[in-house]
Amino acid sequence: MADTSTQSIQVHAPVDRVAAVICDFPRYPEWVDALKQIEVLQEYEDGYAAQVRWVIDAGVMADDYTLEYAYADDLTRIEWHLIEPSKTQKSQEGSYDLADNGDGTTTVTYTLEVELSIGMLGMFRRKAEKMIMDTALKQLKRRVESLPAS
Repeated sequence: MADTSTQSIQVHAPVDRVAAVICDFPRYPEWVDALKQIEVLQEYEDGYAAQVRWVIDAGVMADDYTLEYAYADDLTRIEWHLIEPSKTQKSQEGSYDLADNGDGTTTVTYTLEVELSIGMLGMFRRKAEKMIMDTALKQLKRRVESLPAS
């Protein structure tokens, strides 16, 4: 059974800049530490990635999997799901929800639901999920805020 985890962070940038970083998959190796390889396999007619293959190695966990993405028209929601089970995951559903705070900042809410193929005690799984989400949000924030304003 999969558990859902949610965390948020405030990014000092407007929604469109945050969304642009999230949607720019080929540049992820520049800012995602555990990422070893990423490949956009399919795109929608508008150029946004439809399917993306991820190869990660976070030390204790390595995996190779493909996610399918969907986007809100205004890019305030970017969601994904695992296309087929991988070595370590039976399923994965996730999303980024971007909320304009009205002051040039964006609140990014990351929701993740993963069902693992391998057994893991609940407290260890929750600790791993928290670490993964903390890292992902902090790396996203650092990346967005380090880019020059357009």
